Amino acid sequence: MAGALGSCGGSRPPTTTSAPPPPTTTTVAKPPPQNAALPWPTYGAENARQRAVAATGLQPPFRRLWTFHGHALLEFPPVVGYGSVFEEAFDGRLYSIDPANGRTRWVYSAHRCGWSSPALADHLLFATFIGNSECKATLTGGELVALSPQTGHIQWRRAIGPSESSPLVENGTVYVGDQDGYVSAFAAGTGHVRWRYATGAPIKASPTLAYGRIYIGTYAGEMLALSAGTGRPVWHTFGYGRFYSTAAVNAGRVYVGSLDGRVYAFSARNGHVLWSAGTGSYVYASPAVWHGLVLVGSYDDTFYALDGGTGSVRWTYHARAQISGAASVVDGFVYFSSFDHRTYALAATNGHLRAEWPDGEYSPAVAGNGRLYLVGLGRIYALIPAVR
Repeated sequence: MAGALGSCGGSRPPTTTSAPPPPTTTTVAKPPPQNAALPWPTYGAENARQRAVAATGLQPPFRRLWTFHGHALLEFPPVVGYGSVFEEAFDGRLYSIDPANGRTRWVYSAHRCGWSSPALADHLLFATFIGNSECKATLTGGELVALSPQTGHIQWRRAIGPSESSPLVENGTVYVGDQDGYVSAFAAGTGHVRWRYATGAPIKASPTLAYGRIYIGTYAGEMLALSAGTGRPVWHTFGYGRFYSTAAVNAGRVYVGSLDGRVYAFSARNGHVLWSAGTGSYVYASPAVWHGLVLVGSYDDTFYALDGGTGSVRWTYHARAQISGAASVVDGFVYFSSFDHRTYALAATNGHLRAEWPDGEYSPAVAGNGRLYLVGLGRIYALIPAVR
């Protein structure tokens, strides 16, 4: 289907502090998804950030329905729900896109950069922005904004540190990290601060929620578990390079990549390192988790499928360039992009190539309502199976 758009290693001992053991629910294989009525409401598909959906029958080969032109880099993927596709562009514009034809319904301009995915919940759209010269931002600092999904009108806004952290919403609370080192929780309906926790180091990752805890890593190489209700630390462990990657949580394990070139599995219960697997270079990418596999790309041009229980390599696929963005799994196929502007669809079971497209760079795909939304450098392609 190429061209279709144009036509384990060992682990270091952790330094850990821990609170009393969590409830036995940490043995649940998969935390229940939040906002399950929405097809892809948040970065990573659901709040455990596993990036995998069933979407039965949504497999290549595809045909294209429409193309959306964002006129700027689309570094992070859109979210889908409430009758629209919502995409945040590098230049700080937030778009509502009609899934029927790809036309823009409304645009919100933040006058800052958009380096994250928005989130949908409670009939609101939440988005973070970062003041940075790279997008010629006219405003500094960061902001968390809640908007109406139907109109784009602002419901509330709060100043935060510069943020490239995709918000997470559960049980009426919005969680977000920022480069000032804070993890913050806000009331979804009003924006009132519920709690803030100072990590002491910049945060570039997004929060992950499972078992009543927020899991997040810092750019100082510290991984934390915080009580989702109070923000109090449950455990923290440090000495693991730098975390840009957003964690995925499954079966009592916290999976995350590090700039030290390794993928880690921490115990969700107490933060102990269960295994680590080395790659040949930085792991900026956030992992996907599917059927016991941890699926993640590295700057060594290789995409890895690791055994979730042991970290052993199950299969690899060698791309033509570095891999930075998170993968997604849709109906048994894993999608990732590389820095040579190509996107791949592999059978998640064995890594066999099924399709390849001449566009993409970061996180390439989300699904919703019978469509695959493939993300190129500055475009979104709405695809449906070629044969129905």
